Amino acid sequence: MSKIDSTADQRPYHHGDLHRAIVNAALEVLSESQSTEFSLRELARRAGVSHNAPYKHFADKQELLAAVSAVGFEILAQRMADATEELDSPRERLAAMARAYVCGGVNNPALYRLMFGGYLTGQDSDRPAIERAAAYKMKALVVDAISQGALGRLIPNTAANERKIDGAILVFWSQMHGLTLLLVDRLVGPGDAMRELSDSVLQGMLDGLANSIPVIPEGAWVGPPLAS
Repeated sequence: MSKIDSTADQRPYHHGDLHRAIVNAALEVLSESQSTEFSLRELARRAGVSHNAPYKHFADKQELLAAVSAVGFEILAQRMADATEELDSPRERLAAMARAYVCGGVNNPALYRLMFGGYLTGQDSDRPAIERAAAYKMKALVVDAISQGALGRLIPNTAANERKIDGAILVFWSQMHGLTLLLVDRLVGPGDAMRELSDSVLQGMLDGLANSIPVIPEGAWVGPPLAS
């Protein structure tokens, strides 16, 4: 047993929230290393707890990464909300959310790929429930802007308009997601022009949606489904 582990075993846990401390340690390591190739033991050392402490809250690394991804969605949703705080125009709010979305992905590609990639999804499994719930909070911000007129007309957020709103979100998300990955992989640039690039892509997308909003097929969904 290392000296660090021994010390952690002998002292009472002092962070107050072990679950969040481990998740925060994972977020720090992910941001610094840009890799998910870290161990729970490494996170325990960083959080200042025993090497067994993470297993009190996470069955395995997969479960921990699901919690990290969920926090990633919470952080992104908060950044998108903050970006729109003083904006009244739904179109301006949607543009600000697009910039915040792209900026978040470009600034922390490893977290973005964890959130939106296939790492947490097995061939026969859905996304983790904790992550799905957090992702839908972010989606709600976009729904609100679209329903209030970001596309040039009001589209009330009702069951009758659900497939139309999801169609608009599919176009919005596809464009922003694609631009984010192109910037991350340096296939589009420069990185310091991401604001102008996202505004340009968004403008073209909104002009198209103002003329025609695709309606997603019956039974299709946009965003991870809340239930299997």
